[in-house]
Amino acid sequence: MSKLEPQHQHQAGAMGVLARLLEARTGQQIAANRSWRIETALKPMLRARGHETLDGLVGDLLDDSTGVIGEQIVDALLNQESSFFRDAGVLEMVMTAVETIEAESPGCRPRIWSAACSTGQEPLSLAMLFAERAQTSGKPEPEIQATDVSEAALSRARSGRFSQFEIQRGLPVRRMIQWFDAAESDWVARPELVRRVSFRRHNLVGDPAPSGRFDVVLCRNVLMYLTPTLRRRVFEMLSQAVKPGGLLVLGAGETVIGNTEAFAPSRRFRGFYEPATDTTMPTSRAAA
Repeated sequence: MSKLEPQHQHQAGAMGVLARLLEARTGQQIAANRSWRIETALKPMLRARGHETLDGLVGDLLDDSTGVIGEQIVDALLNQESSFFRDAGVLEMVMTAVETIEAESPGCRPRIWSAACSTGQEPLSLAMLFAERAQTSGKPEPEIQATDVSEAALSRARSGRFSQFEIQRGLPVRRMIQWFDAAESDWVARPELVRRVSFRRHNLVGDPAPSGRFDVVLCRNVLMYLTPTLRRRVFEMLSQAVKPGGLLVLGAGETVIGNTEAFAPSRRFRGFYEPATDTTMPTSRAAA
């Protein structure tokens, strides 16, 4: 194998520094065969700071005493892939699960936590579903909390402002007209939709679970980026957040099997998980 040219050696070293920064702050890893994503994601920041290579950005990072540059780098490197009504069938099943919980505990107001919510499309989609249900049935809406490690992503979520491209990804025209207003080339969610969700910052790998327990926790498409050790830690934290009889919802490519004994596949809602009990724990071990 040929040796790297000095410039490429420096670039590879800078990529390593930046990848380690992301992992230290969020637990998320960038695979070696996807290291190109670092330079791609940071190109706008390089231009803004007048650098041609990642070495210059690493120099800025080392000289920064405020921590702002590090936060900006991490925000840029996070995979913020999201869309409205992503895996719509999953969200419909969440609504069915909530209705079941309501029927079994009359008078309760279910609580939903959308973890790693990115720029807010998932919790806003849920808010639309339950608001529309309330309009037709009069049933109260559940409490929806949404969190993310990125303050920049949360700021966008709270603003409710999305590009035409983001709006077109999964959002039916009827809902776009009902819940959003055109603003130049963007679309802005109406205040009555945004205020149905409580957005706040939370680091899955470093922070305790939010106060209180939840009937449904959605933590989709983020655990796949963590090491097995960190996944186990997050599952333990999530087990403290889900009520007995509540549900955990993961991404299509994620599972509790082989990762934790704190959860087991739900018997009532296929594809969802529930806190393990004395009777479900052996099933979890056997499946693992």
